[in-house]
Amino acid sequence: MQKCNAPLLLNSMGALRQTPDDILGAITIPSTSPQARFVNWGLTYHCRPLAIFEPENEEQCKLVLDFARREGRVLRAVGVGHSPSDLACTGDFMLKMTKLNKLLEVNLEKLYVVAQAGITLTDLHVELGKHGLAMRNLGSISDQTLAGIVTTASHGSGITYPVMSADVSALTLLLADGSRVTCSRQERMDLFMATLCGLGSTGIILTVQLRVERAFRLKDVQCSRTFEDLIDNLDEIVRSAQHARFWWIAATHTVKCSVVNRTQEPKLPPIPWFWSSLVAFHVVQFFLFVGRYFLYVNTLTGRFVAWLSSQPVILIDDSHTIFNVECRYPQHTTEWAIPFQNAPTCLRELHDWMDAEAADPTGIRPHFPFELRFSGPDDIWLSPSFAQETCWIGIAQYKPYGFNVPYRRLFAGFETIVARHGGRPHWAKAHHFAPDTLRRLYPHFDDFVRVIKEVDPEGVFRNEYVRRHVLGEAVGERVFKLRPE
Repeated sequence: MQKCNAPLLLNSMGALRQTPDDILGAITIPSTSPQARFVNWGLTYHCRPLAIFEPENEEQCKLVLDFARREGRVLRAVGVGHSPSDLACTGDFMLKMTKLNKLLEVNLEKLYVVAQAGITLTDLHVELGKHGLAMRNLGSISDQTLAGIVTTASHGSGITYPVMSADVSALTLLLADGSRVTCSRQERMDLFMATLCGLGSTGIILTVQLRVERAFRLKDVQCSRTFEDLIDNLDEIVRSAQHARFWWIAATHTVKCSVVNRTQEPKLPPIPWFWSSLVAFHVVQFFLFVGRYFLYVNTLTGRFVAWLSSQPVILIDDSHTIFNVECRYPQHTTEWAIPFQNAPTCLRELHDWMDAEAADPTGIRPHFPFELRFSGPDDIWLSPSFAQETCWIGIAQYKPYGFNVPYRRLFAGFETIVARHGGRPHWAKAHHFAPDTLRRLYPHFDDFVRVIKEVDPEGVFRNEYVRRHVLGEAVGERVFKLRPE
């Protein structure tokens, strides 16, 4: 880990003053710190950058950028590292943005806020709540930074709600040449459309102007259905609520259905600790651990989870509390977006595949239910929901107590099927698509490449992930794969 140590100089008053290199040294995470090694949330990818900087203001961001450009190094801006891929990884310089975490402006009349890029959604909910405001849609968690969800087109669920990046009305960026620019649909539109799902490759996002709404409560009605019942009535059920999401348990072919709507009803008590924490978390994790050694236990675990979710449940709470769910354990995960019209056929093929695996004594036994979520169309260049209503299908293999588990066969079979039905991979998650394939899926793919080459001709922001998937360079997919030490 590099540490910058330049001599102190005297200012005109005779007092000691710091040089730019001294400031760089002050915001560099020391090599002896546990934070000097970057590991993503899922414990699947890691890297050891030459230096990790933790700026506290925009001026320090610019100093680090100038230093990276001077040294001919890649500079990668990161948040909390939630992306379960090597999207954030680099062997050069890393810019940890989590200290730029303030809410800067609140407009109660026009219903928008301006926040620094490094604020986590969890903290943003608190700040919005002080003003009686809320984000109109959310994903399953709020651990990520605001810039993180913007640059990956992260999504919640709701067939009339686009990805969360669509709620951004303006961005302030630090470009590779050191200039600070603002972009929107009215100003530097191409840069704006490229940055809304820009994979961190257009510039360092400094601030985000975000459309919000008056705070609201949600009512979540959960029940269990059979797989066939859901698929036969998928369109009707998905459109019956503002937000619908499902968890299909392959071991029993039952589906936990969650339909969510706005309400003014009073809050209801949450699920008791005994069921939500002791049983649903700790007991299941123990079963998953045993399943590492005895494959059939994973089938029993699936049946146990189906039993836990079989009873109807009604939850009423503040919007972000209902939107968010417990992600539980570190995991290998992948998620793909397919055209909603293709969802029934795709899901039936996945169903038949799971049946074939179940009939094989050494077949795949997935840990996690297939998660189904939905989003409306948008016009963001690299959004997986570009120009289409979308069904998002996600799978995971949990890592109980942090231990590794087999996942490659499961992921390979899954990805082969969803790709056959027009699937587009979630950008934050590991995938194998190269530019030739992505160009067929995204009409504006070449526009995106053009913009990043225009605003960053030297490739300051292009890490291995961007070089591999966007530019087609021969960069291995497992360069940063975490291996047991």
